[in-house]
Amino acid sequence: MSENFSRRRVLAAGAGAVFGATAAPLLSSGPASARGSAEAAREEPRSLDELYQDALAEGGKLVVYAGGDLANSGSGAGARTAFRARFPEIDLNLIVDYSKYHDVRVDNQLATDTLVPDVLQLQTLQDFTRWKREGRLLRYKPAGFSKLHKKFRDPDGAWVAAAVIAFSYIYDVAAAGADAPRTPLDLVDPRWKGAIASSYPHDDDAVLYLFALYVETYGWDWVAAFAAQEPQFARGSFSPGTAVGAKQKIIGVGTGGNPTATNPTRMGMADGHPFMAWGQRIAILKQAANPTAAKLFLNWQISTERQTSNSWSVRTDIAPPTGLKPIWEYPNANVDGFPRFMEDRARVEQLKQTFALYFGEVKGEPTPGWLGLHPGR
Repeated sequence: MSENFSRRRVLAAGAGAVFGATAAPLLSSGPASARGSAEAAREEPRSLDELYQDALAEGGKLVVYAGGDLANSGSGAGARTAFRARFPEIDLNLIVDYSKYHDVRVDNQLATDTLVPDVLQLQTLQDFTRWKREGRLLRYKPAGFSKLHKKFRDPDGAWVAAAVIAFSYIYDVAAAGADAPRTPLDLVDPRWKGAIASSYPHDDDAVLYLFALYVETYGWDWVAAFAAQEPQFARGSFSPGTAVGAKQKIIGVGTGGNPTATNPTRMGMADGHPFMAWGQRIAILKQAANPTAAKLFLNWQISTERQTSNSWSVRTDIAPPTGLKPIWEYPNANVDGFPRFMEDRARVEQLKQTFALYFGEVKGEPTPGWLGLHPGR
């Protein structure tokens, strides 16, 4: 079956088929707008330790809304732990929720003059371009801004990307053995029926884009064949990895992993077949109550000390681990495609409802819990 899909769809699709405020015034006699532009054009001159002391003088508090699947684990909680270890006197409240709830939560808070967070770190990339147009974001360039790849920074400093996240499929190396799926086409081989866990594509826009790439490359027949595999769907992109790690399933789809690992799980990333990656955007709200602490957080997130701990860096001056190229050198990662996809909300909604026809409605409570209107207040 895999070979039939390959002949019928991949060649026809082609290799390129994808879906497509101001800082403190300078001492200048010029107009305020010119002074603001000059300030925004500069990269932060203070070191992390200097910013730390200034943030403590400001009050030592910081509230971050971070996109993620679990309140106390995953990348958001990892940032919480690492930041507190590096800057222990800052009272950091980093609150993890699905990005699609955080963004509308912030919109509601702005509309009702009840804003809570200082910093937003979210998957909903389209919100950052909108908030920039609306004048909601502080234009600010942290130290190292010029070292960020151009795909991972707003030219005016309205946002930067703090981390590269990639989604594909993973598999249990030992359990799959010699039959390990080499490409997404192999996921619909009958031998994997009942052996697959997947996050819902119609619950998470990044997983949705991954499945949209599968449709674009292999066709809707592939989706029907995947549904026939009786995959175990769950909310949260961590859930496939959990199922594979617990030996409940052999393959997980719509999640992240390590493409160079030899054990226990490995992420599929075959040349000529799609996966997806993006830069998780991060910005300071112009109305932030703690702007200096917010600047500290951004500078720390893109600093060399932080970026060297990641599989892929958003910086051009930090090499990826052995065996990997910088993420922007993988055309099948579709780094440019995801931001465009996220801007086309009509297409996103159409795909969500279509996948519900194939896979059923999303079931289950949100994995971070129900946080309400003003978490962190």
